[in-house]
Amino acid sequence: MGVRRHRGRRTTGRCCHRHAPRPEGLRVLAVDRARFPSDTLSTHQIQPAGVARLQRWGLLDKLLAAGTPVTDRVRFDVGGTVLAGRFPAHGFLCSPRRTVLDKLLVDAAREAGADLEEGFHVGGLIRDGDRVAGIRGRDGTEHRAPIVVGADGKHSLVAKEVAAPVLREVGPRTVASYSYWEGLDQPVGELYHRPGRAVAAFPTNDGLTMVYAAAPVTEFGTWRTDPERHLLDTVDGCGDLGKRVRNGRRVERLRTTVDLPNVVRRAHGPGWFLAGDAGLVMDPVTAQGIGNALADAELVAATIADGGTGEAYQRIRDESRLPIFDLTTGLAALRPPKRFDGLFLRAVARRQDSVEQFLGVFAGTVPVRAFRRPSNVARILVQRARG
Repeated sequence: MGVRRHRGRRTTGRCCHRHAPRPEGLRVLAVDRARFPSDTLSTHQIQPAGVARLQRWGLLDKLLAAGTPVTDRVRFDVGGTVLAGRFPAHGFLCSPRRTVLDKLLVDAAREAGADLEEGFHVGGLIRDGDRVAGIRGRDGTEHRAPIVVGADGKHSLVAKEVAAPVLREVGPRTVASYSYWEGLDQPVGELYHRPGRAVAAFPTNDGLTMVYAAAPVTEFGTWRTDPERHLLDTVDGCGDLGKRVRNGRRVERLRTTVDLPNVVRRAHGPGWFLAGDAGLVMDPVTAQGIGNALADAELVAATIADGGTGEAYQRIRDESRLPIFDLTTGLAALRPPKRFDGLFLRAVARRQDSVEQFLGVFAGTVPVRAFRRPSNVARILVQRARG
């Protein structure tokens, strides 16, 4: 949550998160109920497009200096069909602990000139007629300004207060658990899709590996009785990953959640914007959340600084985000690939350029529509036939 002051006039933006560079000409007050460093449920992964933004903002070197490992290769095993390769254009991802990433972003915001209030609990919005005009703390503190940015997560108070219309919604599809293991040999990122299951294992800070497993939400009642056993049983079906996990040592508690909505909201209105999960949230199976938050922060900041419209912001967001939203909700159903999909994935796996293009979809560097274009699908299938 935050307060923005624009060219000497006090303008308030509720920017409840840490993903915003300070655009020229704007003064920003960011408020957050947390005190940093602070942990939170997270997919951890910053896809290559997000990594590129951190580099442009001058923050990537600091993230790497904090001991965050990078991954330039991914092994994606879909029912035994293995797509292994690098991201397009020499891209790479990293999976920092949120205690590391969020503190870095908070410090960077302060260094850029933003005011920051930690431990600030927002109680509601201030209005001037039908326009949002600021935020009110639970302690009665008020911050007034023309623009309020709600980057306050999937249960956004800003979205609720302004009754942001829901444009698209798919009910929760998975229950997911993750924790951190030491002693795993984890040189690359690993992803597995099995009927009714999804698994990810990526290196993170302090020499640890984050291991995640998901099952259909309909199994929550069973999964919650012993989530660690279910996670371990799941990774046992993923090549030698199960053996490596069992030979390693879990060093923190297992985090389990079924609070995984898939919602697209209208992202703007009189005096307000929504960014990150507040405006569009999806299942973590494709690990898009952090990258989306970084992209929205950059786009909202540029829109406000340039005097652009909310309609333009939403159009750009939706054009880039809705295709991956649909892909994500489809994958989160955890169904086995249909016959044609299986044939197509086997064709992709045969050529490294096709694998790179496939990985680029999740990296945010290859548009979903471009990959799924009939001419591109036909090209990949023809190349397979020629062998």
